[in-house]
Amino acid sequence: MTNSHAAREIDTSRPHSARMYDYYLGGKDHFDVDTKAAETVAAAYPGIFTCARENRAFMHRATRVLAREHGIRQWLDIGTGIPTEPNLHQVAQSVVPDARVVYADNDPLVLRYAERLMRSTPQGRTTYIEADVNNAGALLNAPELAQVLDTGRPVALSLNALMHFVTDAQDPYGIVSRLLEALPSGSALALSHCTPDFDPGTWQKVTDIYTNAGTPVQFRSQVEVARFFEGLELLDPGVTVGHRWRPDEEPIASDAEVSLWTGVGIKP
Repeated sequence: MTNSHAAREIDTSRPHSARMYDYYLGGKDHFDVDTKAAETVAAAYPGIFTCARENRAFMHRATRVLAREHGIRQWLDIGTGIPTEPNLHQVAQSVVPDARVVYADNDPLVLRYAERLMRSTPQGRTTYIEADVNNAGALLNAPELAQVLDTGRPVALSLNALMHFVTDAQDPYGIVSRLLEALPSGSALALSHCTPDFDPGTWQKVTDIYTNAGTPVQFRSQVEVARFFEGLELLDPGVTVGHRWRPDEEPIASDAEVSLWTGVGIKP
């Protein structure tokens, strides 16, 4: 892990999406400004807590499926967020102890807690890099990535609850395409993305809260989320609401509560 940016000041003057997400998950790594913003979101959309939990649960299931059924042994997790156990590498290494994981995020608070992401099995390996998904080239060329991942072998690109923070003006589909182009056949994309499809009025309020707090967002429809998987072989059941993607038990939450499109695709 690089510490070159470890001293970068943490801005507590305005809420941050990663720290708000930590609040939704019941974590403790957030500040008053994040709590207030998160509670404003929750007042408009009480399902946000369910959405956050189901997003984590989807990540766990998708990781296990890719490890068990598709031979994946390497992951690139972008938009890692503040560590919440079990982290992706713990899930992967519980199935394949030699799994290797590179985490990437651009929040200095995540960097501060990155040692939680470095507790690999002896057979596997993990690292953390400070990088921004909007600069895919710099991320892919980070020396830490090359030290852990062999990009000549399949890699699962994990983009959980990230791409709705990339507006159309930032070319989200181009970003995902460039990341996938750098990975070989047999690689995978596991993606989750919040959606206004089930309650447009409520999600417009959520959009306004985030945007007014200085974090532009763009929540997308099922058709728009499916575009991220163009050229990939979608695993069953396709692009579906998070709690309906290969659930471990019968879902009890409503689709509107979850409001999260998810999918996993394999690169031919």
